Amino acid sequence: MTISLTTTAAGLAAAVLLFTPGVTQAQETLNLKVQSASTASHFSLRYLSETWVPKLESMTGGRITIELLPNSAVVPHRETPDTVSMGILDGDYTSVMYFAGRDPAFALMGDLTAGYDTADQTQAFCSIGGGREMLQKIYDAKNLDVHVIGCGAYSREAFVSKEPIRGVEDLKGRKIRAPEGLASAVFKAAGATPVAIPGSEVYTSLEKGVIDAADNSAYSNDKANGMHDIAKYPIFPGIHSTPFQQFTVSKSVWNALSEADQQILTVWYEAATNDLRRAVDKQDRELVAADRAGDDIEVIDWTQEDRDAFREIAIGEWEKFSQGSELAREAYDTHVAFLKSIGLLADE
Repeated sequence: MTISLTTTAAGLAAAVLLFTPGVTQAQETLNLKVQSASTASHFSLRYLSETWVPKLESMTGGRITIELLPNSAVVPHRETPDTVSMGILDGDYTSVMYFAGRDPAFALMGDLTAGYDTADQTQAFCSIGGGREMLQKIYDAKNLDVHVIGCGAYSREAFVSKEPIRGVEDLKGRKIRAPEGLASAVFKAAGATPVAIPGSEVYTSLEKGVIDAADNSAYSNDKANGMHDIAKYPIFPGIHSTPFQQFTVSKSVWNALSEADQQILTVWYEAATNDLRRAVDKQDRELVAADRAGDDIEVIDWTQEDRDAFREIAIGEWEKFSQGSELAREAYDTHVAFLKSIGLLADE
């Protein structure tokens, strides 16, 4: 079952613009410095900076501007919550998975491996399924001065492989690059051998045979990085990862905003993220269609039966991670309740 947020990005933006003139102009301009999870050349950062950063200034009549900074531009990627809390950064737009070492609850909120079929569903989970509130509860429990404006995934990552992996059974014995934590645990439970290497080493590791396949990125990013030149059996749509991004600001910044500007910033995020998700999906599908029309690359699409079988394996690992802390258990329960409500998990 696919959940789609029916309000369009343009519609949301237009709705806010209608009300903007009535907002007081007394507030001084607030320039938000926000560190992202993207490199300077990444499509998502470029798209948001060119398309949506100007819209925020327009929507607030110039009261709020935002600068989206590349990954690690100010601090290492795992340190943004502390830096936001201390006021060095105003916020972050980054991967929740970066903070998995702080509490297993972040691992479950960062990427429920094989849990969601589409990125639309992750956005619905965050926006109307309790996800945003759960993430806020984790930050509050860690005594961090962080306000969660929103969260969700902008893509379901594809999967790159040098050998055809047509179903769950074909994972057995494969050496698969996967980040440490939940993703590695799921692939190991499926019979693969997870290998933890940085993203910067995926191409050379595939080329040299250190790994057979990789949990890496969106199809368009894999294509741009040349992965399909050496790994000609990508799986699309992906089978495993919908990595959650969060958009936060410090509570100090949030509380200093008027109620109207708080609402505008929230709507801006929802509209920008929904639009980015559609843009990435469009680009991915155009590239997939071109590759399927050619003879060089075989794009593999798992059957629903195999996808369901892989999810069953993953469910066991989710439950194990949920035992790591009280917050992890609550995050797990929040996910499961939502997955059941949209028909991705059966009621027991």
